[in-house]
Parts: sequence; structure tokens; C-alpha cells
Amino acid sequence: MLEVRHLSIHFHRYDRGLRRTTLTPVVDLDLQVQAGEIVAVVGSSGSGKSLLVHAVLGILPSNAQVEGEIWFKGQLLTPEQQVAVRGRQIALIPQSVSFLDPLMRVGAQVRRAAHLSGKNRQALAAQRAIFQRYQLPLEVEGWYPFQLSGGMARRALVSMAVVGEAELLLADEPTPGLHPEVVQETLNHLRQLADEGRGVVLITHDIQAALQIADRIAVFYAGTTVEIAPAAAFSGKGEGLLHPYTQALWRSLPQNEFVALPGIQPSPQDLPRGCLFAPRCPLATLECTVERPLMRALQQNQVRCIHA
Repeated sequence: MLEVRHLSIHFHRYDRGLRRTTLTPVVDLDLQVQAGEIVAVVGSSGSGKSLLVHAVLGILPSNAQVEGEIWFKGQLLTPEQQVAVRGRQIALIPQSVSFLDPLMRVGAQVRRAAHLSGKNRQALAAQRAIFQRYQLPLEVEGWYPFQLSGGMARRALVSMAVVGEAELLLADEPTPGLHPEVVQETLNHLRQLADEGRGVVLITHDIQAALQIADRIAVFYAGTTVEIAPAAAFSGKGEGLLHPYTQALWRSLPQNEFVALPGIQPSPQDLPRGCLFAPRCPLATLECTVERPLMRALQQNQVRCIHA
């Protein structure tokens, strides 16, 4: 349903004295999502997770230069096609409930999403059906966002994304700051949507939450995909994980060895020439510093490491 090939994103800006500088927060990134599948994207802050979502939707700022290809249902997404499918066939479940318009009643916002998807005549019926599905009382359609609880606001955002029956859902950090019961509820909604045949990309920092519902986990580091592995590989001591960063990320969790990884993620303004993880990698050799490794299939995983 979605295939991202060799995606790189550059931002051009001007510093003091009108000196032009370039930031590259996304480098040669790859990702695939099938219909009926949840792919969770994990990684530290600044690893390019949200930028991937913005690139797919075509909502990057004007100073962004995009390289690579994004395919949706076997068709290359051009800027014009991104406009055509955005909010219709591809929908965003945003990170913050502040995406709700504070001056518009909740029902009207969901109906507006239905209008965008082409359900002009059935907008009210579609809104009420989706409210019933997500257990939002009928009176909520006349409320404003400030009257909603955190869980209700999250369900309203999910309703806006799915009311148009989008085939691909991009959930950008949909659970931070929520009560555990609301987190579980949100995750269950995403799993249900995937089981209905939709593709879901779940952007999250919470690996444990992702493992509850995801089919595969894509691990990002410094703007690139270092490994894509089945969710089942994230178990035990990580014997099924092949990239040194993925292994270190798994070991760093409190319920595992809780071992910190020395060093920091490189700045998008000063990326290493070779493997982006080489400066921190215990397996790094001279060959790792010469050129960036390609993504390759190994066992059930895809991994970007010559030592895997």
C-alpha cells in the first residue's frame, strides 16, 4: 500500500551574514506498509519519524528539498496526487488534541472531514455512525473541544481520520500524556482498523505500546531506517534483532538490561560520511566509515549494516 524508497529531506536556511547552510534530517530512508498491517516507527527524537509522515502527506515547509520516491497503491505520489489523496485516501491522526479547532463544534469538525472525503450528502449519517462506533454520546456533536475529556478528544481525532474510510492511516504519536486506559483504547482502535484491511503507520517512542499491536517495527536512527523487524523479534535479549543500534535500544529499556548507549545521535548539519551509527557502534571498522551501507534482507528482517 505504501512504499518509501531512498527518501532524503534537506532544509536550506540562512545563518548570520546570509550564509546558506543545509540540514539533512532524513537520509536514504526506506519503509513499506501492506494493507491490513501496522508498522510501528520507533527511534529517538530527531530521527525523522514525523518528517516521514509530513513527506508522505506533502506538507513539508517550502524550504524543504525532497529526494527519493513515495509510492501509494503502486502509483508514484507526485505533489498534485498528494493533494488529491490527502484527507481522502491517506489520513493523519495527529499527535496533539490541539489539532481540534477550539471554535468549532466537534460534530461539525467530523462532518467537515466527511465532506473532504466526498461524503457530502451522507456527512451527518457518517458522523453519527462513527460516533457510535467509538462510543461518543450523540450530544458530543454539539460540544466544543474544551468540553471533552482526554479520551473523548482522542476518539474525536480518530473519528475525523477514519470517517472518510481512508485506506492508509498515519498516526503520529497518538498516545503521549494519556491515561493508560485511554492509551490501550487508542491502540485497540488502530488494530481494529488494520484488521479491516487498512494500512497503519504508528509513530511512537513507546516500543512496549507498539509491540501490543504492531506487525513489524521500523527502527530509525539519525534520519534513516536501520532495521525493520517482525514484532516477535523484540523479545528475550533481542536475539532476533540484527542491527547494533536496535540491539542497544532494546537493551536500554528498564525491563531489560537498562544499559545506556554511549555518545549522541549526530546532528543533521554534521552527518558522518559512512554509516550514521559508526561513531557509536562497537562493531565499527574502517569500512563502515567509507560509505553508507545499503538496506538488505536478512532472515525475516531488513537491516542496514555490513556486519549483520
